[in-house]
Amino acid sequence: MDENEKFDEQFGGEAEDIQDGEAVQSGKKQKTKGREVLEWVEAIVIAVLIALFVRSFIMTVVMVDGNSMQDTLQNADRLIVWRLLYEPEQGDVIVFEPDLPDGSKKYYVKRVIATEGQSVKIDYDTNTVYVDGEALDEPYIYDEEDPMEPVLARTEWTVDDGCVFVMGDHRNNSSDSRNESVGMVRKESILGHVIFRFWPLNSIGLIE
Repeated sequence: MDENEKFDEQFGGEAEDIQDGEAVQSGKKQKTKGREVLEWVEAIVIAVLIALFVRSFIMTVVMVDGNSMQDTLQNADRLIVWRLLYEPEQGDVIVFEPDLPDGSKKYYVKRVIATEGQSVKIDYDTNTVYVDGEALDEPYIYDEEDPMEPVLARTEWTVDDGCVFVMGDHRNNSSDSRNESVGMVRKESILGHVIFRFWPLNSIGLIE
């Protein structure tokens, strides 16, 4: 065997070994990429499931539609609503879905005035709301000097079991428990307690 044949045999064999090694390495890279894609998909699915769980059972985000809660809330405000183990209390701002006569589905944002078993009386002459005979201190209402207009001839209510009585802070621009179309709000229809406003940026803060 001459020198050229020895050279070809020696280095040709090495070239074949290198090519085989590159093929194995390429296969490993493909497997690694496939594993990375799978891990990304798994991470996205887990993140979506966690987000759905949080939104369904812990807290969610809503946007205010309308001016019935001025000046506490403004139209288009973005709110965080707490849901987990929530039990409504007097003075809370809540989000709920009323049983509207036409069957339409819409969330309302109002303030809890009284809870089950309590009595509510509205004195339109003095702009005063009484719960169990005691006048409420309501610094949150839209305009204390603006006389509250009667929604109905009715001025007294007793809150049904399992329900709450709600009103908007802008009393003359609110459809609430004073209206027959809304009435008492069942606890089962309450989405949760409004705890925080995160938009607009100049109004970020806790809601009281």
